[in-house]
Amino acid sequence: MDLSLKDRYTAARRRIIDDFFSRMNPMQKQAVYTLNGPVLILAGAGSGKTTVIINRIANMVLFGDAYHSTWMPEQVTAEDVAFLEEYADGESWDSDRAFTLIRSHTVMPWNILAITFTNKAAGELRERLSAMLGPTADDVGASTFHSACVRILRREIERLGYGRSFAIYDTDDSLRVIKGALKELNIDDKRFAPKGVLSAIGRAKDELLTPGGYEAGVGDDYYKQVVAKVYEIYQKQLQDANAVDFDDIIMLTVRLFKEFPEALDYYRNRFRYIMVDEYQDTNRAQFELVRLLASESGNLCVVGDDDQSIYKFRGATIENILQFEDNFPGAKVFRLEQNYRSTETILDAANAVISNNTERKGKTLWTRNGEGVKVRVHRAADENGEAQFICDTIQANVQAGAKYSDHVVLYRMNAQSQMLERGMVKAGIPYRIIGGLRFYERKEIKDIVSYLSVLSNRSDSLRLRRIINEPKRKIGDSTVNAVVEIAAGTGATMFDVLEHADEYASLGRKTADLMAFAAMMRGLMEAADTLPLGELLDELLDRTGYLAMLQAEGFEGQTRIENIEELKSTMNRYEEENAEHSLSGFLEEISLYTDIDKYDPNDDAVVLMTMHSAKGLEFDNVFIAGAEEGIFPGVQAMYDPAQVEEERRLAYVSITRAKKQLYISDAAQRMLFGQTMRNRPSRFLAEIPPELCETEDETLLRRQQAAAMPAKKPRYSESDRMLGVGRQPVPDEGFDLRPGDGVTHKVFGGGMVISVTPMGNDHLVEVAFDGVGTKKVMAKFARLKKV
Repeated sequence: MDLSLKDRYTAARRRIIDDFFSRMNPMQKQAVYTLNGPVLILAGAGSGKTTVIINRIANMVLFGDAYHSTWMPEQVTAEDVAFLEEYADGESWDSDRAFTLIRSHTVMPWNILAITFTNKAAGELRERLSAMLGPTADDVGASTFHSACVRILRREIERLGYGRSFAIYDTDDSLRVIKGALKELNIDDKRFAPKGVLSAIGRAKDELLTPGGYEAGVGDDYYKQVVAKVYEIYQKQLQDANAVDFDDIIMLTVRLFKEFPEALDYYRNRFRYIMVDEYQDTNRAQFELVRLLASESGNLCVVGDDDQSIYKFRGATIENILQFEDNFPGAKVFRLEQNYRSTETILDAANAVISNNTERKGKTLWTRNGEGVKVRVHRAADENGEAQFICDTIQANVQAGAKYSDHVVLYRMNAQSQMLERGMVKAGIPYRIIGGLRFYERKEIKDIVSYLSVLSNRSDSLRLRRIINEPKRKIGDSTVNAVVEIAAGTGATMFDVLEHADEYASLGRKTADLMAFAAMMRGLMEAADTLPLGELLDELLDRTGYLAMLQAEGFEGQTRIENIEELKSTMNRYEEENAEHSLSGFLEEISLYTDIDKYDPNDDAVVLMTMHSAKGLEFDNVFIAGAEEGIFPGVQAMYDPAQVEEERRLAYVSITRAKKQLYISDAAQRMLFGQTMRNRPSRFLAEIPPELCETEDETLLRRQQAAAMPAKKPRYSESDRMLGVGRQPVPDEGFDLRPGDGVTHKVFGGGMVISVTPMGNDHLVEVAFDGVGTKKVMAKFARLKKV
C-alpha cells in the first residue's frame, strides 16, 4: 500500500525518536513522550525513575511533542522525508538535520523546573542532563525545593518585609531563639523541651499556619497555647534579625505568591513545565507551592512511590500522591514496575511485606535480574551476638572479593549503632556513620560560619552574640545583654549599637572593647567585598585571633584547624564551580546542605545509617538490624494502624535497598536505654514468605532445653511491661492527669502530658519526655508520677 508523504514522515519521526530512547522500556517511554497536562509517574523502587526524569526533559528540549504529533511542517520536502527514512535505517549520521526536521513545539530549557529533595539528587540530575544535552542543560532549573525558593526569595523577599541578604538559621540557631523565647515567657525549658516546641512550630509552618493562625486553633490544649506564644516571639525575633529558618523558605514563598499575584504570574510564565521528584514526601506547603506554579499551564509531572512515603514525622503527606488524580483532573498515570536493582527473591520479599498495607495505589515490582539467593534471617541471643553476626558476615564477604563499601547496616534508631560500632572496631572493619555529628555542627565550623554570616548580614544578632566574645575579648554576658536592651529600645541593630557604643552611658567601661570589635568586623566587611572567599577566611582567622586561639590549644586545636581548612577547601570549590559567586551565595549553599550529600560511595568503608537516611541509596549487601516488635515497629507505632503502615513502608524501603543479598537480624534479648528488653521478632519479618528465607537461630538450643523444664510464668519485654501487657489491671482510683501536667517515669524521666485517651478501665497517656521524645503509655502500669 502506498503511503502518503505525511504518513512516511510521521512513521520515520517515531522510529527516530524510539531509537533515541531505545534503552527505555515501553512504560518508561510512554511517560517520556507525554508532555502536556498533569502526569503521575508511580515509580517503584529501582525502576529507573531518575532516568525517566532526565529523558523526559531531553524529549521536551530536543523533540517536544513530536512523537504523538501528526503535524508535518510545510517546508518538509520529499527529499527530507527520504533522508529521515535513511537516518532511521542507520544509513546517515546527520543527527542535527534529522532532529531539526522532526521536532515539534519544543520546550525552552529555562521554562522547565525540575525539583528534587536533596542536593545530591539535584547534582546528579544536572550532571546527567549535561551529558545528554550539553551546555543547553545549564538553563534547566534543576534544584531542591528549598534552593529554588531561596532564589525566588533573594529576588522578591523585600515585598514581605525582609532584606535580600537574609540569613538562614539551622536547627541549633533556631533552638537558641526558642530557649530565649521560653525564658522571656518565664517558662521552664525542662517542662517544654525546646526541640519539641521547635518541632511543633515546624509542623505549623508545614501547614502554612502563621502564629495567629496557629493560636486560633489551639483550643484548651495548654501545650499548644504555650507553643503559640513562643511561635509569635520566635517569628518576630527571626524577622528582626533578617533571618528565616528552613521551614520559612517554603512558607514565605507560598505567602509571596498568594499576596503578590504579579510575582506569581512572573514565575508561572517562567516555569511552564514543572517536574517534582519524590512527590510522596511533599507536605502541604510544598503541595501548595507546586499547585500555584502549575495553576496556569497545567503542565505538572510528579514522580513518586506511595509505598516509599516514610517522612510523616517531617510533615510529609501521603495523601498528596494518593489523591493526585482528584487534585489534578485528567491526569495520566504511568506505573513503572520493572526493577533494575534487585533480585527476584528480594523483590518478592518486598512485595509480600508491602501488600499488607491498605493506603496504597498498588503495584508489583518484577525484574529480569534472576532469582538470586534467599534472604538470610538470623536470630541472635542478644545485641552482642547480632553485632558479631553482622561483622563476621561482612568479613567473610570481603574475603570472598567484596568491598567494605558494598555493605550497609540499617537500624530504626540511632541508639542501636553503639553496639554495632563496638563490633566494627573490635573486628577492625572500617566504617562510617551517616547521621552522626555533621561537619557544619562542629563548634569551630559554627563559629566561623557565624563570623561569615555577620559579615554578610549585620542584622544577624543571633550569630553576632555567638562570636562577640569568641575568642575572649572581655565582653561578658551582662554587657551583651545591655547591648541587646539598647537595640530593642532604640530599634537599632546590635551591630549599630556596637559601632556607636560611646553614645550609650549604660555601656560604661566596655565601650572601647565593643567599638574595637565593631571596627574589626567593619574592616572584614569591607574585605569581603573584594577578597576571594579563601583569602577572606584567612583574614578572618588572623584579625579575630581565632587561629591563634586554636594554635594555643595543642593537639585538639590542630584537629579543629584541619576542619577549618576543609571548610576553606569547600569555599574554594564553590568559587570554582559558580561563575557568579558571593559570600551570601556560599552561606546559602551550606545552609541547605544535608548529611547524606556528603556520602561518598567510593570511600571503602561499611556504612551505618538509619533506615530513613538510606532512602535513594543502594548496596550489594544490606543488613536490617533489630527486626523486633517494640523496636521496628516501635512501641509508639504498634497500636496505631496508620503508624504501622508508615513503619511497613520503611521496611519496604529498607528491603529494596539491597541489590544482591539481604540480611535481617533480631535479638532474643537486648539492652537498650539502660533496660533489658525481650521482644518478639518483628511482624514485618513474619510477613516475608518462609520459602524466601534461610533462617538460623542461636537461641534454638536454649528453647529446646527450656521446653524440657517445668512451665514458668510468661515473660514480657520491657516495652510490654511499660504498656501493661500481661499484668492484672488495678482499680482506677483517683486518676487526675490532664494535658499540660508534668510527670516523671522511672525509665523515660521527666516530661509533660500532651493528651489523655480513656481506654477500657485505663487511660492511654501521650507524654512529651525531655530526653527521649514523645511516648504513649498506659497510665496504670507505667506508674507515672505527677509533679
